[in-house]
Amino acid sequence: MRKTILSATTALCGMLAIAAPAHAQDEADAGSRREVSGQVTDIVVTAQRRQESQQNVPIAISAISGAELEARGVTNALQVAQYIPNMIAMNNTGLGSSNTYYIRGIGSTESIATFDPPVGTYVDDVYISRQGANNFSMFDVDRIEVLRGPQGTLFGRNTTGGAVSVHMAEPEFGTIGGFVEGGYGTYEAKQLRGTINIPLAETFAAKVSAYWQDSDGYVKNVTTGDKLNDIDGWGARLALRGELSDSVRWSGGYTHIVDKSENILNFECNPADPTDCDGRFASTGYTEASSDVFADLGVTGDKAYYGNGSKAVTDLITSKLAIDVSDDATVEFITGYLRQNMEYGLDFYDGRSAPSTANPYPAVGGYDFGGFTILADIWTDQFSQEVKVNGSAFGGFLDYVVGAFYMKEKNNTNTADIFGVSSSFALLLDDKILKNSTESIAGYAQFDANITDKLKVTAGIRYTDEIKKVGIYDLRPSCAAGGAGCLNNDNLVAANIPLEQKTKIWTPRFAINYQAADDVLLYASATKGFKSGGWASRATRPGEFLPFSPEKVWSYEAGIKSEWFDRMLRANLTVYWMDITDLQTPAGFVRDNGSIAFLTRNFADYRNKGVEAEFVFVPTPGLNLHLSGGYQDDKYLIDANAPETDEYGVLSVAAQQAQCLAGDTTRCGVGIVTDSGEISTPVRTPDWTLSMGASYEIPVGALSVVPSVDATWRSAMEVQSANRTIYYDADTGTGTYEGAGNRYVVGSHASSLWMFNAGLALNGPDNAWQFSVNCQNCTNKAYPQSYLGYSYINAPRTVMGKLRFNF
Repeated sequence: MRKTILSATTALCGMLAIAAPAHAQDEADAGSRREVSGQVTDIVVTAQRRQESQQNVPIAISAISGAELEARGVTNALQVAQYIPNMIAMNNTGLGSSNTYYIRGIGSTESIATFDPPVGTYVDDVYISRQGANNFSMFDVDRIEVLRGPQGTLFGRNTTGGAVSVHMAEPEFGTIGGFVEGGYGTYEAKQLRGTINIPLAETFAAKVSAYWQDSDGYVKNVTTGDKLNDIDGWGARLALRGELSDSVRWSGGYTHIVDKSENILNFECNPADPTDCDGRFASTGYTEASSDVFADLGVTGDKAYYGNGSKAVTDLITSKLAIDVSDDATVEFITGYLRQNMEYGLDFYDGRSAPSTANPYPAVGGYDFGGFTILADIWTDQFSQEVKVNGSAFGGFLDYVVGAFYMKEKNNTNTADIFGVSSSFALLLDDKILKNSTESIAGYAQFDANITDKLKVTAGIRYTDEIKKVGIYDLRPSCAAGGAGCLNNDNLVAANIPLEQKTKIWTPRFAINYQAADDVLLYASATKGFKSGGWASRATRPGEFLPFSPEKVWSYEAGIKSEWFDRMLRANLTVYWMDITDLQTPAGFVRDNGSIAFLTRNFADYRNKGVEAEFVFVPTPGLNLHLSGGYQDDKYLIDANAPETDEYGVLSVAAQQAQCLAGDTTRCGVGIVTDSGEISTPVRTPDWTLSMGASYEIPVGALSVVPSVDATWRSAMEVQSANRTIYYDADTGTGTYEGAGNRYVVGSHASSLWMFNAGLALNGPDNAWQFSVNCQNCTNKAYPQSYLGYSYINAPRTVMGKLRFNF
């Protein structure tokens, strides 16, 4: 069946390419340089898998050019989210290389390989299946496109929340050029970047780009003296581009990235001296130097000697071959190969036990194995192949995109979890190898009927056929001969947990857009998306290694895209309504023995409705103003008539809530039921998000000065599924889950806040050189981003000065 689908779709691509063709595309035209003019910059995007002005695409899309990223001081993918309405992004707990994106309330904090991110990351149209190392450094980027809402028809897979599409800069023909840049900043941060464009023939060119960064880290470990959360690493990219004939074009690239950045648990005040709040602090006794302490506990393999920190190595190969088979038709072959390795040892409890209402401020233990430590050695291999055709038929009445997509992924995850509360008690919860694979094949088609010069109707469909397999192997010596508590395939099968999941699904899209005026587009759409299922593979007990089902979404949008006053003002507005069934919700909670349990289930359905607006204004040449904002109103939807338990004995949310309200406190503060027995507020969905900023290029003789400022605001939000927050009650001297009049200790609640970034650049004659200073989080605000026993907070203020020479 799968081969039949692939063969049929490929054949359909070929027939349409020959019979009804489309315009030749030149990828080098995509994106745009930052313009010093009295008009807003037009960016060519590929949100519908063909080149179009972003203002002509009937999709809620935010596009930022590479030049604009430079002007705003953006150095990695994580920072882009602050400019996108209804989007929240942060590093995953522990991992500086891993970003988690939430768009319109849909996202996931999981980086382990049996969980798929609902916000897809793409690099040059190649899907990146893992979010363990997706915090790409912006060292040679043409543009970034952020697509809000499900992209279930044209994009690779699993994009129920949206897509972050990174497009790298391509070589240019006929010119030698490039730049070199060096930077120095806070926490002894050093950075080097550079690129050179090399013509190899009249229509063939290469580009070599590289970066290196190093810092001391902004966290002081008061137990060991180490500096933590350093941002170290390097990367290099070779890109090639050629016009092989009048009708054949090819571009390809190889990127190698080594990322040693961390997001290790830290605090605004010294845990050993709460009066010392001048900086960022940690107190774990687990050091960066390798140790044999974990081998002594029985941990097997190289991971037993990992120090406190992380390392991610990424190799990415991309290739695009485009062939014009006639005057109006292009067939494109998109090939990608990804190889990633992650090695880390991370203490999630800072060398002490977890806070509780009985003990809200645990004493510093400084244990050399940490408080709750996870060791991991993870490998991912991914290959993808896509064939697509862009074409038009019937004299331009019908435009189409038709294609087939194939992906094969293999993962090997070798992990151990260690829990300890004293130097005499350390428990090896698990030591296992998890092997899983995904094979996905899809065929898709989208047709745009140009009913009149102003009216266009769109219909699209995608069929996905996917198989996932998993196997688990317990490495603990006590499990060599098996046993009821061991994590192995036999125990999973005995518990009726499937080792294979299959998904076959159709995801259609319908849209209508009307060109009310030359610069005014009205549109409406209905789109279905899905995210495939998986397993709660962070389980340390067989009964917790539970499967979860695919989540499905229908999204309804209407919007207007407009430009006014001879393109001095751009004003885009979108309203949406999203209904999700079987929402996959990761939940972490503390067991009775103090260790963390990780559980992911299809806890509920979900609804989110909202509005998003984006404005760009150029009142005079060189002055650029931007404003964007979003409002969302979301909630979980609970089936009050669901069976009390499912086939694995897990309580339904309605039954759990009833038992919590009846006085069973073990049912409270778990999953999506709060400690007071209410259904929790969905995570990382502030009601309001707001971003505004300005930059002004001021001529000073042959030079120019460019000051810039950006401000972002969001309303309060929750960052943990059960919304658990611990406060200190001064009257009783203990903790409480009630916040009124009490002092915040740790937890899920993140109050509303403003964040400010600023920059100042001095450009030399003809932009031959530039000196710039950029500040991120200039007012040094701190707020919770995640909660796993302790609150993980954002990075502090950073400042960096850079000197750049263009040639």
